[in-house]
Amino acid sequence: MKHNLSILVENHSGVLARVANLFARRGFNIDSLAVGTTDDAKISRITVSVIANESEIDQVLKQLYKLPIVLKVKRLERDAHISRELAFIKVTCNDQTRTSILQIADIFRGHIVDVSTSTATIEISGDSDKIEALKNLIAPFGILEMVRTGTIAVERGERVLSLTDTEN
Repeated sequence: MKHNLSILVENHSGVLARVANLFARRGFNIDSLAVGTTDDAKISRITVSVIANESEIDQVLKQLYKLPIVLKVKRLERDAHISRELAFIKVTCNDQTRTSILQIADIFRGHIVDVSTSTATIEISGDSDKIEALKNLIAPFGILEMVRTGTIAVERGERVLSLTDTEN
């Protein structure tokens, strides 16, 4: 089962490597990883998607808390969070295919962010299924390059992950 973890860490060099090494030592393949600073420049949030069973993920959570650079960890429950990815997909196009590519991008609420005489680059954000669906529809035109972020996620409603919150 896929789990999304939100981890608040100290924002300094080497922190990401230490967290990633913890997953590697336990034999987990990280499905997705995104890191960025929070509203406090001293703190970064790492969002990790990993495939593991319940006991494995519980063990990872315990191990994360043992790292002194980890300030807070939260497992994001399936329907209690919002998650998105961002992708750029560069496809071949010409005068005959450009309109079709624009229409497909529009259906997925994607945006053309660059166009040339022989290429178009689509920007799309959404869940991984949406990005995969666009990729599959656009593939026959010829994907030249695809760049994709990891998942970012935040809890729905009034729930927050902060250093002052007392929940897990």
